[in-house]
Amino acid sequence: MTSSIRKHFERVTAAQAAADAGDAPMRGDAFDLMQAQLFEDYRRLKSIQSVERKIEVKRKILPNYAEYVTGVLETGQGAQDEVIMRVMLWRIDVRDIDGALAIARYAIAHGLEPGDQFQRSTAAILVEESAEQALALAEGDARLVDALIEIDRLTESADMHDQIRAKLHKALGNGHRARGETTAALEHFQRALELNDRVGVKKDIERLERELKQNVAKPTG
Repeated sequence: MTSSIRKHFERVTAAQAAADAGDAPMRGDAFDLMQAQLFEDYRRLKSIQSVERKIEVKRKILPNYAEYVTGVLETGQGAQDEVIMRVMLWRIDVRDIDGALAIARYAIAHGLEPGDQFQRSTAAILVEESAEQALALAEGDARLVDALIEIDRLTESADMHDQIRAKLHKALGNGHRARGETTAALEHFQRALELNDRVGVKKDIERLERELKQNVAKPTG
């Protein structure tokens, strides 16, 4: 089969498997094949010690799951599916936050959980891992702001440790500041501090408060 035909086949068979599963655990040949691939890739990643190298490998293998994920999201009705949940996490790891969000919307809407090996809920993992990726960028990344805003909205009713939510507000503060949105940045930094007084935003708040005062004091004529 040509590549385009193969991709179409993978997407269609995944969509059919998701439709057939309903809200029961995912099953069928398409799922079994992806689950077997996931096992091999996971074992390969576990053998690698370098985090940087792990991320490189994840970038290379993620396209192998793309058609399956698309098919499941097209027709899925909430079947528990360890494949798409693992893909969501790997997409976050490679800073494909938009790609992770595509799965997260579906997972949260249907109450899917990441698996017994994780000690956090899907919402908590999405918030913390995405925020940490954004915080790894020293000055913030304006391009991530919209995704982080959606993550905040998507998980606003979810219960999680305050320290996790504080990381998200800190990341949002960095992002808004990178976009020159001082007031919004200050609000998020202040909220982060309310949730966790050790989150590391006190100097950011002081700096932004000074900037706002200086802007107010500037003559307008």
